[in-house]
Order: sequence, then structure tokens, then C-alpha cells
Amino acid sequence: MTVTQIYTADGKHAEVTGVGYDAPGTVIPEEGDVTNSMYKVLEIGCVCNNAQITPEGLHGQPTEGALLAAGAKMGLRNVRSTYTRLQEWPFSSETKFMALKCCANHGVNQDVEFFVKGALEKVLERCTHFISATGALAPIQDGHRKEYIKQAAHLGTMGLRVLALAYGRDMSSLIFAGVVGIMDPPREGVREAIYTLMGSGVNIKMVTGDSEQTAKAVGARLGLYASGATAMSGDELDALDVTELCRIIPHIGVFYRTTPRHKLKIVKALQANGMVVGMTGDGVNDAVALKSAEIGISMGLSGTDVSKEAADMILVDDDFTTILSAIEEGKGIFYNIRNFVRFQLSTSIAALSLIACTTLLRLPNPLNAMQILWINIIMDGPPAQSLGVEPVDHDVIKQPPRHVGDPIITRKLIVNVISSAFIIVCGTLWVFWREMQDDKITPRDTTMTFTCFVFFDMFNALGSRSQSKSIFQVGFFTNRVFLIAVGGSLIGQLLVIYFAPLQAIFQTEALYASDLVFLVCLTSTVFIFSEIRKWFSRARQRASTMRHEKEFGVEDSIV
Repeated sequence: MTVTQIYTADGKHAEVTGVGYDAPGTVIPEEGDVTNSMYKVLEIGCVCNNAQITPEGLHGQPTEGALLAAGAKMGLRNVRSTYTRLQEWPFSSETKFMALKCCANHGVNQDVEFFVKGALEKVLERCTHFISATGALAPIQDGHRKEYIKQAAHLGTMGLRVLALAYGRDMSSLIFAGVVGIMDPPREGVREAIYTLMGSGVNIKMVTGDSEQTAKAVGARLGLYASGATAMSGDELDALDVTELCRIIPHIGVFYRTTPRHKLKIVKALQANGMVVGMTGDGVNDAVALKSAEIGISMGLSGTDVSKEAADMILVDDDFTTILSAIEEGKGIFYNIRNFVRFQLSTSIAALSLIACTTLLRLPNPLNAMQILWINIIMDGPPAQSLGVEPVDHDVIKQPPRHVGDPIITRKLIVNVISSAFIIVCGTLWVFWREMQDDKITPRDTTMTFTCFVFFDMFNALGSRSQSKSIFQVGFFTNRVFLIAVGGSLIGQLLVIYFAPLQAIFQTEALYASDLVFLVCLTSTVFIFSEIRKWFSRARQRASTMRHEKEFGVEDSIV
């Protein structure tokens, strides 16, 4: 954060250059030289302050660090040491100001004095006077108050956080010093992350304690607030009952001048609408809202221990874009589980159907007990497990969120499972029938059938790595665990066929190279079918997207 604008109570304006807590800079008045009123504004900001700037960086709140940095640019680096603290009223979301009772360490006047900083409306309601341009103490009239509010609103429309400062000997009759505008730019990548999340169906709402103008300006910069959109204050939230709030909350993107209790009310309203809510927070008072949300997200750097304890997830770097990575990882895990289920179900159904069909057709069993155990334990296990560690596809974030009640096994998944199992069963039965032309079951017949089923399994696993993307898009070598699992399974199958001790156990015999080529060509059909199905699925999705864009007049993608 950086102080960039200063407006004093006597109508003076200055810009502050230099970005950061230790960057060089100067205070440049709009007219004339730096005035005592400008010094007083920053003196209050530096004294009524608990932060420290050291060579290692900022220790304390960023807002207070910005005030210290601005004071240093006016030579007020050590001004705090000239006062003795007597009492402090910390900033809270309820009072929206911080006050300090102190006295000067030297000089003629060592009376007790109060320094106050906070929200303009809260500070201004305690002020009765200001120092005029002539240096005289003057009462604050309605015209002055309107001008101060106007200047603060102007700073807010610039996206600056507005902080009012005052001083005096009585907290009920303070002297208004002025306001500062603090630049708090969103971190790099936040805007893009918000657009990505909104494009995937995540509804993002901004909840802030800033003023209306600041909240709207920042919201517009992030794409959360547009001209004509609806914003709501904390006071307006208090005036609404839960039913009315549930009705209008889907249309509100920005909440301003809020407190932690408002966060809780927002969470409850969204949950009443059937939403799965993730809430961010870093303060002690945010703990209740964090606990109430399905996913409480605390800040690792600026968050309090209480908020971290209440949260389900902690952003170690305080970076909003990390949430995008977390959602991406979560969706990736879910789809990997679904891929695992699809492969296991299709293989298991195929094996059961194969045995059932041969029994119903009064054919000999194509597989013996050892071969069935080999398929279920050795051939299915490692490839299936490797599907669970498939690298996360970054396009998965574009998939819409699923409802909490949606099952893992959907109608589409069942169709894919049955179609794959059908191809495997038909192909394996055909090989068995083809090899059994002499009406006798020989080791070659069962070996061909056994190997055919195993190869079908391997190609089925290859097609199960993604539900929508071609293997050429996913990449053959992106999942090392899958390569090791499939490679190990194939080596094991070849040992069963060609290694004499295993031939005796599994009742197999060596096959010709031409047999293996034939089986590879046949069993690849389940993979080819999967690729064709995915191609048609992507084509339908593209057509649907184009119709949607044409219907709503969308021409360009937002970047």
C-alpha cells in the first residue's frame, strides 16, 4: 500500500510520489509549498500507528506502513519518539477508527492530546473544528462537511482507500486534519483469476470495509462491479431480513462498509440459496464466518491465529490466485477418481459378462481361475491406481461446478462404461470362438483369449486417462506412473506367456509375433472408439458454445 493523495481540512491538496514502504519519494503540493496542515496530517498518521519499517520489511498492518512511508518522505521518520503513549483504542470493525492518547515529551505544551485515524464518517462525527488557511481555529460548518465528503468520494472513485485523521484534547470535540488516499492495487493475476473462476461458474462477491466509492472502483477494476450494478452497505444489510436478502443476494457483487457479523449473514443467505460457500478472512472476528462457510479460507501472512484455527484452508502467501490453484487441484482429483471408477467398472463388468455369456451359451470357460486372478489383481490394479495420480489438466478449471448432491457415477459415465465393456466382451468372445474352431480347448485357445482380454484392459486404461481430451492432447508421457504401471503389466503378461515356469502355472503357451500384432490391432478398437466418442463430445460442446455466444452477442473472450 502507498499513500498517493493528501487533502487537508483547509482545502490544500498534494500528491505523494514513490511506491512501496522504502521507496524514495516526495510530497508535491498542487499549489505553493508544503503546508503545516500537510505535516499535521502525516504526523497524526505516524504517531497513531503500531507498524515498523525495518530493512527486513514491514512489521504491522499495510495501511499503517503506508502512513509511515509517507511521513518519512516529509522528514517525519522519528516523530513517534517525540510523544509518550498513555492509552490506545485499537481499530475495530465496529468503531472503524483507532485512537491514541499521548503527550509530547518536550516543549511548552505537554498537555494530553488525542490522535485519531479511521473511516471519514466515524472521525468526522467527532470533529467540531478545523485549522483554517490563516492558521486560526474555526468551527466546522455543514458546507465544510459536504466538501470533505466530496473530496473523500473523489478519492474513492480513483480506487483509493480513504483514511481520515484528526486530533484534539477531547474525543468528543476533535480538530479535523484531513484525509489521505491510499493506493491498494490488487495483486498481479487476481483480475485474471477472477475472470477464470467466474467463467467456470463460481460466483464471486467482494466484501470490504471500505467506502462505497472505493469499493465500487476496486470492484469495477476486478470485474465484480459494472455501471448500473448493485452494491450494498452493511447498514442496508442490517435492515434486511433473511428472506429478502436471499432473494436479492444473487444480484449483488459488492458489499461495502461491512463488519464480520455481516460476513456471517452473507454466508447464511448464500447457503440458504443452496450455494457452497467459500469465505476469506484474516481477523479474529472473522472466525465465526470462516467456521460457518463450507470452506473457510484464512491468510497465512496477515491472518490471526484464531482465523487460521477456524479456517479449512490457509493461503500461505496471502495470494487470491492460490484459490484458483486449489479449486483446480480439487476438480482434478475428482475427475481422476471418476476416471478410476470408469476403468474399474468397465473392466469388472467385462470380466463378469464374459464368464456369464460363455455360461449361457454353454461354452467352455475361456479363462481359468489363475488367469482371472491375474487380470483382477495384477493387470487391473496398477493401471487403475496410476489413473488416480494423473497430472491435473489445467482446462479442468473451466468445467462448471457440480452440485453437492450429484453422484460420481452419472448417466454419461454408465453409457461409457457399458459401451467399453461391450466392445471388450465382443472382441474377446470372437477371439475365443475363432480359436476354438476344432471344438477343443487347448492352451493356445485360452492364451489367445487371456492375452486379448489383457490387451483390451491396457487400451481401455489408456482411453480412461481423460473423459474429454484426446490422448494426443493429454500426452502419452505426461503420467510417468501410468507408463510404469502399464509397462510393468505388459512385461508381466509376456512373462506369463513365454516364461516356462509361469506357463505351467497359468496353463499358457508361447504365441507367435503375428498373434501379438493381430491382438494389438483388435484390442485397440476400444481405444479408437473412446477417441471418436471424445471427438464428437468436443464437437457438440463447441457447437453449443458458438450458439450461446451468437444468442447473447458475445464476440470476444475476456482476457
